[in-house]
Amino acid sequence: MTVSVDDFKNALRLWASGVSVVTTHTEKYGLQGMTVSAFSSVSVDPPQILVCINERAETGVGIMESEFFAVNVLSQHQQAVSNQFAGGSSQAERFANTSWENGSTGLPLLTESLMSLECRLVDKVLAGTHWILIGEVLQCVCRTGDPLLYYSGNYRQLSALN
Repeated sequence: MTVSVDDFKNALRLWASGVSVVTTHTEKYGLQGMTVSAFSSVSVDPPQILVCINERAETGVGIMESEFFAVNVLSQHQQAVSNQFAGGSSQAERFANTSWENGSTGLPLLTESLMSLECRLVDKVLAGTHWILIGEVLQCVCRTGDPLLYYSGNYRQLSALN
């Protein structure tokens, strides 16, 4: 017996996660980026991470072509950036309305994010509707601040406990 899609989605709403924007750049497609919540570390040595991207996402097509991507973990003040990269606007609009710069590998990095990881694609696995992309981390940029969180269908922020 398999759980229903709705029951599965309702269960996953109870998992609090950080919010990230995955970016890439190719000659053919230009700048591309999308919001993801499925991001995790995989290995410390070698340094590797994974992201999950819907197989139909245009950003995924760009990553497959370039074989490079960046993960930008959003800060608590970037809810609008998360919404912007979640869809609805063109790739050009997403980047035009966001502060970004080229990283050391030429990947677009969101300069107001909490941190950015520049990665080389080392493996990919198609699982259901999503690609699991594993990247070797080539460069890290760390900034200060608190993360933007997503829980139960809403954005959240850390709160200090006294």
